[in-house]
Amino acid sequence: MIDKTVSTLEVAVAGIEDGATVMVGGFGTSGIPAALIDALIAQGARDLTVVNNNAGNGDHGLAALLAARRVRKIVCSFPRQVDSWVFDGLWRAGAIELELVPQGTLAERIRAAGAGIGAFFTPTAVGTELGAGKETRLIDGREHVLEHALRADYALIRADRADRWGNLVYRKAARNFGPIMAAAAACTIVEVREIVPLGALDPEAVVTPGIYVKRVVMIPPERPSVASPQGAPRPWDGPAGAGVGAA
Repeated sequence: MIDKTVSTLEVAVAGIEDGATVMVGGFGTSGIPAALIDALIAQGARDLTVVNNNAGNGDHGLAALLAARRVRKIVCSFPRQVDSWVFDGLWRAGAIELELVPQGTLAERIRAAGAGIGAFFTPTAVGTELGAGKETRLIDGREHVLEHALRADYALIRADRADRWGNLVYRKAARNFGPIMAAAAACTIVEVREIVPLGALDPEAVVTPGIYVKRVVMIPPERPSVASPQGAPRPWDGPAGAGVGAA
């Protein structure tokens, strides 16, 4: 019998080793797998390469993983914003590496990995520092740079519902990078609001088929969500410039 559900967050992140490349879903605070990130911090893996659209918000979620000094390198498209003081402090101190990738290119590099495409040409970044040293080709009279697929050892993503086979349904914008990261990682670990019986998910609504998923864990309903409306005050937020960067 196929059953990809696990009983606890600790079991879900077991085996993530030091030096692993980990994709983390989410766009800002939308769809971040906060419970899995907290479990990864407790698990202790370090020297990680993390792939995410951002570089953390406030002091929670991915920012907390950075603050715990578990991340050696981050690959992202939007590392700095009003509440990215943890990353800012680490970057200014030379304590973290950054690979900056244009957002569309980041998404396509991840998607290419899941589709079995080794590399692709894109006009994005031509003539900029991000395109320096990369192979170029003239296509239809326009210069393009070669970008390689981006794969990961693990992906931590959040979905709304799942069944025991790992089929996933997302909730609105929380879907974001989840589907392509699930396909691009060797081991995809998913936190969900609800695990439903087989057959309860409309097949037309399933976005990520279970073939891409290794582990599913349901988050206890009493666990608070880290998401809050854009700009709304949050009890864990500190002033800009606080956190690791001030140390």
